[in-house]
Amino acid sequence: MAGRLMHAVQYHGYGGGPAGLKHVEVPVPTPKKDELLLKLEATSLNPVDWKIQKGILRPILPRKFPHIPVTDVAGEVVEVGPGVKSFKAGDKVVAVLSHADGGGLAEFAVAKERLTAARPAEVSAAEGAGLPIAGLTAHQALTQSAGIKLDGSGQQKTNILITAASGGVGHYAVQLAKLGNTHVTATCGARNIDFVKSLGADEVLDYKTPDGAALKSPSGQKYDFVIHCATGIPWSTFEPNLSANGKVLDLTPGLGAMMTFALKKLTFSKKQLLPVLLSAKGENLDYLAKLVKEGKLKTVIDSKHPLSKAEDAWAKSIGGHATGKIIVEP
Repeated sequence: MAGRLMHAVQYHGYGGGPAGLKHVEVPVPTPKKDELLLKLEATSLNPVDWKIQKGILRPILPRKFPHIPVTDVAGEVVEVGPGVKSFKAGDKVVAVLSHADGGGLAEFAVAKERLTAARPAEVSAAEGAGLPIAGLTAHQALTQSAGIKLDGSGQQKTNILITAASGGVGHYAVQLAKLGNTHVTATCGARNIDFVKSLGADEVLDYKTPDGAALKSPSGQKYDFVIHCATGIPWSTFEPNLSANGKVLDLTPGLGAMMTFALKKLTFSKKQLLPVLLSAKGENLDYLAKLVKEGKLKTVIDSKHPLSKAEDAWAKSIGGHATGKIIVEP
């Protein structure tokens, strides 16, 4: 593929939103050691993609400008670099790229073998592309932070609250939590209540009602864990709704969350707020892809956009009201 050009979308500096995205022709990347070159079939956006463009992680991310954003991809292996053992040309895969290098809004991208998983024939490219960041974050919060066994073998019933349950992470979290035989209370906007119930939630709160804003369980449950996918909810709202050792797992921790985390640690509080920062693993991605194949987990697709209209997908994500995942297709 050396010397070939591809269509890609990149930005040249911080800020600019959808208008800051530029369509360019750039060389197809070459896979190095332990890397695969993928011909992309679908890419999915996450809020962190436009937050990085906004400058939330400057000067660390992106590594350099111009930057081709987006990390969650599905496609076909077209070339393998030295040392690759698990994949060959022609294999259909799902992969998560690094936020430092990005590369997803393009026709081709290079992925690391250890962050790539086989995509079963029963899983479409769009369904697979939805999984990496959102699915892995939900999986890590539930299995590692909350200790939920997704085969349902846990001894006691755990009460879980999931905020922003109709979004990318939230809609996976509801489904995975129910596989773990938990009692799920979920929050979302009024228009998505039936949708979130269809994912398996036991109780659904409209976050704009008084009870919804207060996070009060309709059946009076106290939450052992909160999978917190929303923003802007203070600790004082969570605290009265938590069980004696209740934990809030904050998936988008800001400065306020870090202060609360430190304070609760210092005061040896049993109720705690714990930041969850994703550590992506290929074997967990493989596990999620198999769940989709078996019909135990579904990727709900909010909308699909061609790469030529990537800025529409970008604007939709910034708007903050996507139901499920926003997909871009080359």
